[in-house]
Amino acid sequence: MDSSFFLTIVAAAFAIGFFIFLRKLRIHQENEDVGSSSTSPPSSLASSTSPPSTLSSSTSHPSSSTSPPSSLSCTGTHHVFPSFRGDDVRRNFLSHIQKEFRRKGITPFIDNEIRRGESIGPELIKAIRESKIAIVLLSRNYASSKWCLEELVEIMKCKKEFGLTVFAIFYEVDPSHVKKLTGEFGAVFQKTCKGRTKENIMRWRQAFEEVATIAGYDSRNWENEAAMIEEIATEISKRLINSSPFSGFEGLIGMEAHIEKMKQLLCLDSTDERRTVGISGPSGIGKSTIARVLHNQISDGFQMSVFMKFKPSYTRPICSDDHDVKLQLEQQFLAQLINQEDIKIHQLGTAQNFVMGKKVLIVLDGVDRLVQLLAMPKAVCLGPGSRIIITTQDQQLLKAFQIKHIYNVDFPPDHEALQIFCIHAFGHDSPDDGFEKLATKVTRLAGNLPLGLRVMGSHFRGMSKEDWKGELPRLRIRLHGEIGSILKFSYDALDDEDKDLFLHIACFFNDEDIDHNTFEDTLRHKFSNVQRGLRVLVQRSLISEERFLPMHNLLVQLGREIVRSQSIYEPGKRQFLVDGKEICEVLTSHTGSESVIGINLEDYWSINISERVFEGMSNLQFLRFNENSYGRLHLPQGLNYLPPKLRILHWDYYPLTSLPSKFNPKFLVKIKMYFSKLEKLWEGIQPLNNLKVMDLGYSWNLKELPNLSTATNLLEMVLSECLSLIELPSSIGNATNIQSLDLTNCSSLVKLPSSIGNLINLQELDLSSCSSLVELPSSIGNLINLRKLDLGSCSSLVELPSSIGNLINLRKLDLFMCSSLVKLPSSIGNIINLKEMDLHMCSSLVELPSSIGNIINLQKLCLSECSSLVELPSCIENLISLEKLDLSGCSSLVELPSSIGNIINLQELYLYKCPKLVSLPQLPHSLSILHAESCESLKTLACSFPNPEVWLKFTDCWKLNEKGRDIIIQTSTSECTMLPGREVPAFFTYRATTGGSLAVKLNERHCRTSFRFKVCILLVRKGDKIDCEERGSVYLTIVEKQSGHKYSLKSPTLYPLLTEHLYTFEVEAKGVESIELLFEFEINFNEDWEIGECGIRPLLEEDAHVEGSI
Repeated sequence: MDSSFFLTIVAAAFAIGFFIFLRKLRIHQENEDVGSSSTSPPSSLASSTSPPSTLSSSTSHPSSSTSPPSSLSCTGTHHVFPSFRGDDVRRNFLSHIQKEFRRKGITPFIDNEIRRGESIGPELIKAIRESKIAIVLLSRNYASSKWCLEELVEIMKCKKEFGLTVFAIFYEVDPSHVKKLTGEFGAVFQKTCKGRTKENIMRWRQAFEEVATIAGYDSRNWENEAAMIEEIATEISKRLINSSPFSGFEGLIGMEAHIEKMKQLLCLDSTDERRTVGISGPSGIGKSTIARVLHNQISDGFQMSVFMKFKPSYTRPICSDDHDVKLQLEQQFLAQLINQEDIKIHQLGTAQNFVMGKKVLIVLDGVDRLVQLLAMPKAVCLGPGSRIIITTQDQQLLKAFQIKHIYNVDFPPDHEALQIFCIHAFGHDSPDDGFEKLATKVTRLAGNLPLGLRVMGSHFRGMSKEDWKGELPRLRIRLHGEIGSILKFSYDALDDEDKDLFLHIACFFNDEDIDHNTFEDTLRHKFSNVQRGLRVLVQRSLISEERFLPMHNLLVQLGREIVRSQSIYEPGKRQFLVDGKEICEVLTSHTGSESVIGINLEDYWSINISERVFEGMSNLQFLRFNENSYGRLHLPQGLNYLPPKLRILHWDYYPLTSLPSKFNPKFLVKIKMYFSKLEKLWEGIQPLNNLKVMDLGYSWNLKELPNLSTATNLLEMVLSECLSLIELPSSIGNATNIQSLDLTNCSSLVKLPSSIGNLINLQELDLSSCSSLVELPSSIGNLINLRKLDLGSCSSLVELPSSIGNLINLRKLDLFMCSSLVKLPSSIGNIINLKEMDLHMCSSLVELPSSIGNIINLQKLCLSECSSLVELPSCIENLISLEKLDLSGCSSLVELPSSIGNIINLQELYLYKCPKLVSLPQLPHSLSILHAESCESLKTLACSFPNPEVWLKFTDCWKLNEKGRDIIIQTSTSECTMLPGREVPAFFTYRATTGGSLAVKLNERHCRTSFRFKVCILLVRKGDKIDCEERGSVYLTIVEKQSGHKYSLKSPTLYPLLTEHLYTFEVEAKGVESIELLFEFEINFNEDWEIGECGIRPLLEEDAHVEGSI
């Protein structure tokens, strides 16, 4: 054959094939346009010479009707309801399509048993409403049957109200004749209308007009009736499979909240904008489920919709300019959009051109490459109201695509996680009897990950309790295969360095503070850019941005499984050792190798290990023997060797008095040895340039610290509870970068070296409970960056050095229980940035320096139980930022300065047990809490309380005069007031001296539907029990005598509950219509108390008068 002729043939074939494809696309677009218009007749479809597209039914898009998503029952015994005129089609078309339905497993409704009459009965209405799809077979004589006409009306009603999908088949009739009721079809209809009511005729006309608008199947355009029937049956089958009606959130725990949040982000009410929303989260969190439920719920509101699921593409990187890949992705998109598998395209942008200008819902599920997004139609090219939803684990992809609206899926709360697990384990949302604790344990193992909960639930379903108990130990150390295979997708997509970082975190650093400087310093030798690697893991949803425990339990197990696979039967040859049993085996059998870089031992029994235990593990860098309640590691022969490359040494309960003499801590970044038996670490000067953290807390025998002259990068030192430590070495002054020093309860520590003043970067110094500490060196004033100084319970401390005034950045000063402290230096007024000062139980403190008024930023001042304090300086009024002042237990305090009323921001004042306090001056109007309990000498109040939310407590203040009591009672507040009293005062116009009921008749002239009133109650304790610290509240029920309507109100919390005390509060009743009311008071949920007396005073007294008490 001539080659030029052959090429001509090939070119022609290609052109014809491409033309046919474009024609199919054009026809599909035309059909969509017809189907979405409620005014255009289907003539364009009817006149076409080609068969209609496969999307030629009505799916109740809002553009054609206002129908909501379908809520039809899914429990019916049939799929399809056919409406037809039997004489026209029963023996031919209908029998053939029913045969095709049977072949495809589609069940139509059969009405042979129903008796026909003038109107369709409840059986047919029920059948239509239970159907998923209705087929209206419009033939020549369809309109001759009133039965058919009523069926059609009901079908179109269900389409509009319930979203019923309707297929229209024009069998040998013109669709325009059906719509306009003309021609032979119209003549038949006119004949049927004779003698019918106008109302019925209008209903039928409207139904025909609506059904004719549906882009249906016109039999006159099909040369082969069998092909048309197969096409219709195929499309119905697809609709049944893909478009099942949404039936709520049954079995989808927490889904409703997710969907609500997504709808808010999608802003579906905004019909003009085009919006893209990302859904982000780790594997198994439920991103795809959320997207699919959302798609099913809202897709009816769009002209076209597609749910496109991508398979993981981690096998090879894909460049954004990969033409073939983009072409393939476009092809897949179009194939899923129009349900046609054999689509072939040859030009990029075909998909975008196809959907341009249309209102489209696009869901892209499982995106893991940017090229997948670049290949899809751009939102800006879609029609108004279009939405694109993208699910991915990679947050960076969303940022790269400039997506502003992102929904980060959180783990479900504990109670929802348990419900998810139980649904799959027991078939309902709560554990079976006797399985409660086991179900909770498994839920915790799954770490609240929905995928893990579903898989584990299915795994345990049907098992006995004994089987559950047998499975739990295995699941704690082994990842379920199905869960592992899904989670591993994200891991496999990482490059080698990021994979290694993932394994480091999973096997060791998940328990560390990965945001701490030590984390990066520890790994800098191995990874080129630790922060970049962390960002990648966050973007891939493999870790969170949390500092502690950033990796999910199941991902931790995944990482440990991957490491385990390095050497399944010889754990000593793995990179990390994490299983307690295997670690103990390696340690006792000396099988650790140079491959081991990390050991993380958490749970173990007591074992003896050799002095040479680490000699085979010369590359060990990370060692953690965690605090353990089961046992200890014993070294009966001591320890000769620690690997020289150690960067983290964490050994709780270390059993020896020192580290091996030959150990070189050159690379050590962190040493943590809680509850050790150390007396010292090592001798002489060691290279400590890399050391960042030294934590020897609770090492009770520690007597001395090593020379720290080389620890120039030390950031944190913890020596809490080192009871035998007498002094700090002067070399600590070389650790100039230290930021936190904790010496809590170093009870033998007598003094601090003057060199501590060199620690100019120190921010926190904790010396609490250093009970032998007599003084602070004056050099402490050099710590200009100190923000917190805790000297609480330094019971031997007599005074503070005047240099303390140099600590201009100090925010919190704690002198709690410094019982020997007599005074504060006047320089304390220089610490103008101080916000909190605690002098609680400084029992020797006689006065405050006048300079205290200079601390204008002070917010909290606690002087409680300063039993020698006689007065406050008048300059206290200068503390304009003070919000809380506690003077409780100041047993020598006689009066408050009148200037206290000028502390304009004071909110809380505590005067509990100030027995010598006789009167209160005018207090700040900002006050919201005044507790003056047990001020047994208090007589007069020269103050008012204008804050409408003030809470007043004057319990056991029995010497209060009448004026003072009136001030308290008459204070208008939404909170509660308390004062001593044995009967309801006369101020309350309506009183009941026994019980908790009052009848009131309002003045009819001033009757309102809303009124406020003040309540007073007196409590009585049942039985012989004495008063104790209890709290409660009062329920008030207002009953309208005439109508019986009830209104329930609740008091503020009453605390404490006491006898011989009055509680007053204000209540507002709304919606009251009667003038005769019954007030009933009852103590809430406390059977030990009851109402003894009660009283009511309307805030507008003349609006009511008492009828009597009950």
